[in-house]
Amino acid sequence: MLNVAVVGIGVMGYNHARIYNDLQKDGKVNLVGLSDMNQVRLNDVSEEFHTKSFSNYMDLLDENLDAVSIVVPTFLHKEVALPFIKKGISVLIEKPIADTLENAKEIIEEAEKNNVILSVGHVERFNPAVLKLKEHIEKGSLGDIVTMTAKRVGPMTTRIADAGVILDLAVHDIDVMAFLANSKVKNIHALAKNVKHPNNNAEDYALIISSFENNINGIIEVNRLTPHKTRTLNVVGTNGIAYLDYMNQDLTLYDEEWVKTAKINKEEPLKKEIFHFIDCVQNKKKPIVTGLDGIHALETAILALKSSKGN
Repeated sequence: MLNVAVVGIGVMGYNHARIYNDLQKDGKVNLVGLSDMNQVRLNDVSEEFHTKSFSNYMDLLDENLDAVSIVVPTFLHKEVALPFIKKGISVLIEKPIADTLENAKEIIEEAEKNNVILSVGHVERFNPAVLKLKEHIEKGSLGDIVTMTAKRVGPMTTRIADAGVILDLAVHDIDVMAFLANSKVKNIHALAKNVKHPNNNAEDYALIISSFENNINGIIEVNRLTPHKTRTLNVVGTNGIAYLDYMNQDLTLYDEEWVKTAKINKEEPLKKEIFHFIDCVQNKKKPIVTGLDGIHALETAILALKSSKGN
């Protein structure tokens, strides 16, 4: 039974803690403790899950941990992750992997040096609808893929105070498209603007056009301006088109003769992601989303940001 912990218990960190707590009930892990700078929040969540609280995450290093989820603001990823990695503790680090490519590379290098599992939290990779779409693409159900179009829009949230929509939202679809295309981005062009985000340096609308090394094209629209959430992906191939709804986990395929609705066993993607991470730690397996995958998504998002600013 692995000893696990969570550092950072905001909205996403709370969900990591909840799932580890469920795994603990099943005898799969031991949730050693939680850490957060907000003492009131920390006390409440720790009490809810009947685990210890640590106002200083460094104190967790003395708790004989096997694995930890790092769910702090992106600019703190390297600072928080490295002490655990250097102590031989495997890390599931939320997306994007880091705030800069240099910091991301240092995280990866330390993970390799200390022989620990490093998984990056690109949770849509574990969405059952995405996995089913990947299966159909590989079977040739759509023919050769020509283009992919994603829309990830919704209202403004107070949860993200400093990050724009490219690093916070578009990075999801950047990674999913690379996964489905089985290719890296070759060229990218982006338009972005700040409409009403309180941080004038953070864009709340962006349109990203990319081409992959295998000549598949991708279009991503993201914003925090619309009054309702939409999370969709359309994939056009030479023999058909697929319509995917991330939130409802629905997938419909059209060809010249048929309209087919895929049979999908709907599951919580984050739960699948954490189950996979624990399995990788227990069995020393390579994770589905590696540090290099995290680097590619981050680098592409940074290039999109630079393009949107005319650089």
